[in-house]
Amino acid sequence: MTASPPVLRPGTHATLQAPRNFGIDCLRGLAILLVIVHHLALPFRLPLAPSLAGAWLPKRLIDALSFNGYEAVFVFFVISGFLITTRIIERDGGLGRVGLRRFYLARARRILPLLILALALLTLLAWLGVSGFAPEEGRQSIGGLLGSALSFTFNWYEGRTGWAPAGWDVLWSLSIEEAFYLGFSLLCLALPRRVLAGVLLAWALCLGPLRSLVPAADEVWREKAYLPGMAAIAWGVLAAMLACRWRPAPRDARALALFGAFCIVLVLGWSDLVHRHLFKSGLYVLCVGSCFLLLALRAHPPAPRRGLGWLARMGSLSYELYLSHMFIVLGAVGLYRALLGELQTWTFVVYLPVLLCCLALALMLERIGRALPRR
Repeated sequence: MTASPPVLRPGTHATLQAPRNFGIDCLRGLAILLVIVHHLALPFRLPLAPSLAGAWLPKRLIDALSFNGYEAVFVFFVISGFLITTRIIERDGGLGRVGLRRFYLARARRILPLLILALALLTLLAWLGVSGFAPEEGRQSIGGLLGSALSFTFNWYEGRTGWAPAGWDVLWSLSIEEAFYLGFSLLCLALPRRVLAGVLLAWALCLGPLRSLVPAADEVWREKAYLPGMAAIAWGVLAAMLACRWRPAPRDARALALFGAFCIVLVLGWSDLVHRHLFKSGLYVLCVGSCFLLLALRAHPPAPRRGLGWLARMGSLSYELYLSHMFIVLGAVGLYRALLGELQTWTFVVYLPVLLCCLALALMLERIGRALPRR
């Protein structure tokens, strides 16, 4: 691990934009990779296990790669809270000094251009009645989907009306994130730092109870309710507050990184054992592990490593990939079924081309975003 810049204290300001953190980008890359593969591997789309690859790969590995999209989103929540809080502290000198106008404008510039472009395409495909994009008649409407996405209430809309069309469904997590940040900056100004930390800690620790408050029969809202997702973001905020005041020594950082990686791998690969023997604490273990890993990577950013550059690049494009990948996924599924019907033998060959196409589309969207005026 390489040396990192000095830890900033409240009252200091970053004069230059910090360079990208290769390790954090790799973690984000892993998360978005799991999301994309999950959306290919769901049983009603392109399952990997029944293909020829299923005969060669262990079932636990297939399950870990194929069915951890939801857990990957919670890793995103933790990373989001960590990075955005770190930027506020570095830029403004402390959470209590956050500039509301600058903060909200920065969020809008980052989120809205690509979101509006994606919504325009989603609306067009829904209006044309394309499968996977058009809502079911009598349950949801194009106007309802579009309005809830723009007002960051998409997850609430799904909770009331049922699962959204697959092409729209990814918007639920964006609603949770942006609703959190709309209120978070106000809390930063209204509450003393210690009180804010106490509120966030209580919120983070209530992640499990907040999910259990939703009846198990209400499957959609149980997965996509505001408060549990926000609790994961709170974990990331707390980790960032600690990281900006404490820098572990290299040896301690390595221990933190190893323990954090162990927690994440444990949940991704052995979630059944965690659920059975650790009191259904999988999301806690995942959030804590992500926090430990982020603390280590922030204190001692690793140098770029050959062979992982593609993963870090996916991490740097995670927002573009997240909003756009379902266009590629649903197109690939439709093409596969048109050619081979329900034959599952060759589904494994679809994965790499889909990932490459998703990456190409994300790169194009990144270039478009850079070309847009910033003011």
